Amino acid sequence: MTSNPLENPFYYLHNFQQVLNWLELRYADVLRDEEQRFITDFAQLPQPSQALLVRMVMRKGRHFRLGKLRYPEIGDSARALQPLLALGWVDEQAPLALDELFGLLQKAEILQCFSDQGLVAKAKKNQWLETLQALYPQPRAFGQWCPALADRLLSLTVMPLCDRLRLMFFGNLYQDWSEFVLADLGIYSYEKVEISADARGLRSRDDVDGFIYLHQCQEAFEAGEEVDAVLARIAAFSTANPWLEKRRGKLLFQLGQHCERLTDWRQAREIYQQCAYPGARLRLIRVLELSAEYQAALALAEQAAAAPQSAAEAQQLLRVMPRLRRKLGGPPAPRTVSREVARLDLCLPRDADGLAVELHVQAHLQQPQAPVHYVENSLINSLFGLLCWPAIFAPLPGAFFHPFQRGPVDLLSEDFHQRRSDLFQACLEELDDGRYRDSIRQRFVDKWGLQSPFVFWGALTEELLEQALDCLPAEHLKHWFERLLLDIKANRAGMPDLIQFWPEARTYRMIEVKGPGDRLQDNQLRWLDFCQEHRMPVAVCYVQWQDLST
Repeated sequence: MTSNPLENPFYYLHNFQQVLNWLELRYADVLRDEEQRFITDFAQLPQPSQALLVRMVMRKGRHFRLGKLRYPEIGDSARALQPLLALGWVDEQAPLALDELFGLLQKAEILQCFSDQGLVAKAKKNQWLETLQALYPQPRAFGQWCPALADRLLSLTVMPLCDRLRLMFFGNLYQDWSEFVLADLGIYSYEKVEISADARGLRSRDDVDGFIYLHQCQEAFEAGEEVDAVLARIAAFSTANPWLEKRRGKLLFQLGQHCERLTDWRQAREIYQQCAYPGARLRLIRVLELSAEYQAALALAEQAAAAPQSAAEAQQLLRVMPRLRRKLGGPPAPRTVSREVARLDLCLPRDADGLAVELHVQAHLQQPQAPVHYVENSLINSLFGLLCWPAIFAPLPGAFFHPFQRGPVDLLSEDFHQRRSDLFQACLEELDDGRYRDSIRQRFVDKWGLQSPFVFWGALTEELLEQALDCLPAEHLKHWFERLLLDIKANRAGMPDLIQFWPEARTYRMIEVKGPGDRLQDNQLRWLDFCQEHRMPVAVCYVQWQDLST
């Protein structure tokens, strides 16, 4: 799909054309008349005009000075501009607010345009802007602001349409046109997954419009719009798409957290009560407690404890419920005793380089016969990703729909494992008969550098891989991998910082490092408890710094 920018000066245009062809093939029934007309008209433009439009679409913002649009392969930009003006895709008279104008002008040009306002030449642009805003509250066209400047301002009018096309292609708005260039240059490489002709991320026009609607709600919230107004927008939205409903729930969850920060317990309670996003129930219990509604909080906590949504929720409830019972005058509940973890106490000199405490401990424990690696979450996730590569990148319906996916779109869905249970079982069975070593080694070579939601190529060396395969028992790997599959979002983080190998003895030890005043986080506690449960060697290292002044 991509072209080499080192060989083809119109590589960006080629990529844009490929996207339009892709959308025509897969989204013909979803495209609006306006979008279909754009694709048709674009194909009939002269190549320089096509290239100039794409150059603007792929740059930031929507306002561009013609003098800045100089590209050797396009030639005369003013001439290439004419068909775009005729189609109305570019506007030369768009009104600009003063702050937008300042973003387009250099300091010398601002002084020239506002020479009659007595601006202090040595002042900063933001000081000038503050001085002039009261004098120029109304937007104006560029030519009205700066009649003496020998330049023209071009404003894209098709940017929202191009964003919709980008959304349909990627299925999201966080990926942009730079994906093509990064792939062209080999900076990012992706697994080649067979994508059927009918595969697409947004299944209908309602899905496209719904995504854009929720994105606009998110933007309004982040821009500071009143919570009530944003809530009214969200309340007016309904969808039968579970994925969009989850996005709606996430936005409600963020609004609830915002209200908590404002100590608006009533509003937060109302939001969480209508929010099914993971974690909302626990936040509602907290809000009820902070509102002194202890009985209601305890009743909801007991309901949650009977069927917790996740291990994280169950862990939090063990803290919340005894506290609520005490506040209601109940008897003190027996404390839950965590499994005891081996403890390592070190007092180390702190160098002047400001190295992370984990690197200090690594250097202190490092021995030729017992190497120590700073791996955190990278090693176990990478081993899992390499062994289970065929299951993760299986071309299931709806999982892959464009060539720039680092993983399946349903990776964090509740049924991710279930949809691929046979494939994952086949991968994990290799741990029972020893085949996993060859599979992991081969994929380490064959898949090197390909984007993956699990494999940390920058942290995974051949030396580390071989030591891990020699020293980590297959039984332990299986326990870790099965836990990952229980809750990928929660369980792929929180793993111990360091791992130490004894290659001759084929053993290992994981080490969680805590500097002065640092405490174990909940996801770390869950991993430590899991390792203790399955008799995996793990320790927590508490570091104090030596007082060099004495």
